[in-house]
Amino acid sequence: MFKNSIEGLDKIFKTDIGKPKVILITGPPGSMKTSFVYTLMSRYLDATGEFGLYTTLEETVDSHLTNMKSLGVKLTRNMQISDFTDLRDIDAVVDDEGTDYLQFIEKMIVHFKKKKKDQFSIFALDSLGAIYSLMEHEEDMRKKMFYFFKMLRENNLYSFVIMERIPGEPSQLLGNEGFLVDGIILLGLDRSRGKLTRYLQVEKMRASQHSMEKHAIEVGKGGIRVLGPIFE
Repeated sequence: MFKNSIEGLDKIFKTDIGKPKVILITGPPGSMKTSFVYTLMSRYLDATGEFGLYTTLEETVDSHLTNMKSLGVKLTRNMQISDFTDLRDIDAVVDDEGTDYLQFIEKMIVHFKKKKKDQFSIFALDSLGAIYSLMEHEEDMRKKMFYFFKMLRENNLYSFVIMERIPGEPSQLLGNEGFLVDGIILLGLDRSRGKLTRYLQVEKMRASQHSMEKHAIEVGKGGIRVLGPIFE
């Protein structure tokens, strides 16, 4: 079901992706990371009737929805979008250093897991860079991220974590995150042929057979679709 959530994604994945998975969605600015994740989640949730949570520190809920509508992406009723201001019944974790946003997100996940039970199947964090900037005084972020990703897996979720990436940066240089996650999907921009082409490349996905070639993607009404491999 997962690999059929975006048109053409089954050209990349030979086998489906099972839960739980923590998947890093990386790429430079303008590579449509947010649009890809929202399109995939929306279509998956509409097809399955399950529930998802999309958390954003990059923009407000209204701004996010306006951007998705402008792309023609169908807005599913099965997803809660949070910018950390709408769930007032969940108390933030605050200490002398400020708010621990990772614990705050965990509280939201526990809340919806209790409320929706097994229907809660998919989660997105937009973005990891925003979390790091808000918790810039944390000294042991790798340990915190290890236990945060462990928590996501224990809740049996598909989890998408969006992270900015320097153009051309190899996956080995992604840092701690590249080792801790189950999958890495790169959304890139190819200018080698005199025109700009957006592409998707799966660099890593545990327990799944997939192509590692770059595949061109098209952004139009209805969101994103995968066209086919880009031949060098």
